Amino acid sequence: MTFIVLEECIQCKHTDCVTVCPVDCFYEGPNFLVINPSECIDCALCEPECPVDAIRSEDDVPDAQRDFILINEELSKHPNWKRITEKKNALSEHEKWQGVTNKLSVLDRNGA
Repeated sequence: MTFIVLEECIQCKHTDCVTVCPVDCFYEGPNFLVINPSECIDCALCEPECPVDAIRSEDDVPDAQRDFILINEELSKHPNWKRITEKKNALSEHEKWQGVTNKLSVLDRNGA
């Protein structure tokens, strides 16, 4: 089992979670973070750190967001998505996007 970053992170990208990860399994794209499932050790330290409740255990991913299991796996291997281990500021418009649903269409998969 692994932990998954869900749609709540899109356009917010808080990074409180990366500072507590003992194996540095978070990867950063332009407007989203993902967890590499093959690196995650299921420690659960990241989940309570997310201020927008965007991280869940794979078993607790809502049915409507099951696609994010594959999205995390895919994007953690994207050549432009780099490992992130230090806290950064959230995106400038994160407050505008908090609580917005159906954000998958604005996910930037290309990387920096």
